[in-house]
Amino acid sequence: MLPVVSIVGRPNVGKSTLFNRLIGERKAIVHDLAGVTRDRHYGESFWGGREFSLIDTGGYVPDDQDVMMQGIREQVHLAVDESDVILFIVDVETGITDLDKNIADLLRRQKRPVLVIANKADNEQRSWQASEFYALGYDEIFSVSSVNGTGTGDLLDRVVELFPEPQEHLENDTPKLAIVGRPNVGKSSMVNALLGYQRSIVTDIAGTTRDSINSDIIYNDKQYILVDTAGLRRKTKVNESVEFYSTLRTHKAVREADIVVLIIDAVQGFEAQDIRILAEAERFNKGIILVLNKWDLVEKDTNTFKDYVEAVYEKIPTMKYIPVLTTSALTKQRIFKILELTDEVLEERGKKISTSHLNKFIEDVTKERPVPVARGVQLKIKYATQVKTNPPVFAFFMNKPSDLPANYRRFLENRIRDTFGFSGVPITMVFKEK
Repeated sequence: MLPVVSIVGRPNVGKSTLFNRLIGERKAIVHDLAGVTRDRHYGESFWGGREFSLIDTGGYVPDDQDVMMQGIREQVHLAVDESDVILFIVDVETGITDLDKNIADLLRRQKRPVLVIANKADNEQRSWQASEFYALGYDEIFSVSSVNGTGTGDLLDRVVELFPEPQEHLENDTPKLAIVGRPNVGKSSMVNALLGYQRSIVTDIAGTTRDSINSDIIYNDKQYILVDTAGLRRKTKVNESVEFYSTLRTHKAVREADIVVLIIDAVQGFEAQDIRILAEAERFNKGIILVLNKWDLVEKDTNTFKDYVEAVYEKIPTMKYIPVLTTSALTKQRIFKILELTDEVLEERGKKISTSHLNKFIEDVTKERPVPVARGVQLKIKYATQVKTNPPVFAFFMNKPSDLPANYRRFLENRIRDTFGFSGVPITMVFKEK
């Protein structure tokens, strides 16, 4: 799990500006999830040799002072639960306020390291004014300017020092399946049906599961880890801070899984949020299985399944390699096919194509469809080799790889899948100059 840094504080002290400074302008971002609530709230960054998640808890600005404090208190408690380091941001222009004192009291009751960030210290005089914040009872005060970046380097150096030591990765052959999807599609019901007992609370209220829950299961003498994750809402609907952290946990579960099992309510259909989940799983090169749950509620004829799958693939034309399975968690129809399909996808993910077979393949496909001419030069793929498995990575050596058009790259990927399989597995193709 990546270390987590949360930015907390009262409204209008510059939390989002500091977030944007630490993430965006440092050019160290791996990826970010824009608009999860009303602003950018979650990103992954890199500093001093350590990758970490950065969270902005901003966006809560009601008019009522008591309601405001209640919302801030919830934000702080959630940040404490999730974070390795907390950045408590205050404003040197306004000095210490009652809200600052209340937040300081909340943070003092927990054991996470807290750094006080005296923001808007745009000049030397304001930097000296930051000393008044020692009255909040914290030893480490950092004068920074979110606007121009002053002091943020020293701040990040200290943040990285406070991270827990990275744990040595222990190889574990047990496949981990992240059960993901929109709220109320039957994720917890599916996990409970597979396990044979009620491990997760199941209700018809969307968003009941707010923590990721790990469960071990043995099927056909093989062990699996099922991760039942919180329901992902459309981003504009993630208004509660607790929902935001549930979303964060779900994205972490996707990142750490071997197989991402996307559950879809077959009655509701395949929606844009489902596509975003698949895109993230593909970006992290996970094995992917698409499950149409509640299939028992769908009116069917001879071509229902075929038509349904074709409609799904029309929305994800570059992801037709993802296998689709129909199930019913309620009746347990075909639910264990998920585990059987997991074995197949894992086998595909670890598949190794010999260099000789791959180069014979290149010879055949370039005869079928010659590599195009670019800027007057005949492009030619000299040879190819698979350089990695789990996930599969292929290297193609050629002249002028930057000129190879995207449609030919897609043609090669489709032909690789037609010839060698890799069902349910994203593949990476790297083109290098030879």
